[in-house]
Amino acid sequence: MKEKVILAYSGGLDTTAIIPWLKENYDYEVVCVCIDVGQGDELDGLEERAKLSGATKLYIENVIDEFVNDYVMPCVKAGAVYENKYLLGTSMARPVIAKRLVEIAKKEGATAICHGATGKGNDQVRFELTIKALAPELKIIAPWRIWDLSSREEEIEYCKKHGIDLPFSADTSYSRDRNLWHISHEGLELEDPANAPNYDHLLVLGVSPEKAPDEGELVTLTFEKGIPTSLNGKAMTPTEIITELNILGGKHGVGIVDIVENRVVGMKSRGVYETPGGTILMEAHQQLEELILDRATLSAKKEIANRFADIVYEGTWFTPLREAYQAFIDVTQKYVTGEVKLKLYKGNIIKQGTTSPYSLYNESIASFTTGDLYDHKDAEGFINLFGLSLKVRAMKMASLKDNK
Repeated sequence: MKEKVILAYSGGLDTTAIIPWLKENYDYEVVCVCIDVGQGDELDGLEERAKLSGATKLYIENVIDEFVNDYVMPCVKAGAVYENKYLLGTSMARPVIAKRLVEIAKKEGATAICHGATGKGNDQVRFELTIKALAPELKIIAPWRIWDLSSREEEIEYCKKHGIDLPFSADTSYSRDRNLWHISHEGLELEDPANAPNYDHLLVLGVSPEKAPDEGELVTLTFEKGIPTSLNGKAMTPTEIITELNILGGKHGVGIVDIVENRVVGMKSRGVYETPGGTILMEAHQQLEELILDRATLSAKKEIANRFADIVYEGTWFTPLREAYQAFIDVTQKYVTGEVKLKLYKGNIIKQGTTSPYSLYNESIASFTTGDLYDHKDAEGFINLFGLSLKVRAMKMASLKDNK
């Protein structure tokens, strides 16, 4: 019997060309695995294409709820945003995809896992670190780092030589990655940061703010312990909430960002990300935390949020450090319960009021009128002590100047 290889299969040109390449160069039996994290109609026709290309089997694994509950929600609770802009859509999905690839590899008794990520990108790092963490005995094959195909034209010709005539075009287009949380766009005019994005050609999940309705729309979200539980008064799962928020956010031009980011491999890359539902959800969660978390905890959580984002972006999800940070984050979410009201208007998310039974906002203290819990006169002593080191230093510097 031939040894088996598990191929992370999207159905695109790259992973379709990889099937005959694996058979020709390794003499493997190729088992394709497509992990459904919310790609939508991109999964149509995959089984016929995979088998036509020489695969013996195709798995299509729906892990959308696992993706949302076990990977997206920890990032929402953390407030994890890479380089202050990127909401980690692709990054969050890679560990759950690679984890399922490992599970199927073990089930099939496979020798290796193959992926179609390029040698310039982040995804090769994310896939391979997860595989190494969960199944160090498996071989990893990355064709883009070793084969001699260098263009779409060459890939199409390679497929034709192996009897695979599929409806792929050599025309250039955006390189995209889509899941329930977002869709990313790279390539074409985006390769030059001097160019403005062609939003009329580019956008998939919504419209630009200029083309959004002239009238705003109210949204109400309820959270329990940091997890969204209802939208506009209707109880829903987090997956259902994100799905609906994508529609609402896309309609109003919310969640479009244009980023030049620092990749793990050292280069800068430019991309446009659409994250309509995720942007709304992250903003609502942050507004609720503003009411509930004390100053010291909120400050510490912001620091950990940045580090958590780095961990997710770099693909080191299955590590003790991620588990430790997530344990801290879960503790901070114990009282993050309440209701957030927002207005969506031409790309903006506007506060409409936030309430929580655990709010630390006290009107008696915060009001300009003097209340029982706060005496304005107390501020003088506090400032004297808080500024004592500044005053002592200023006095010392003045004395040194006088002695010259």
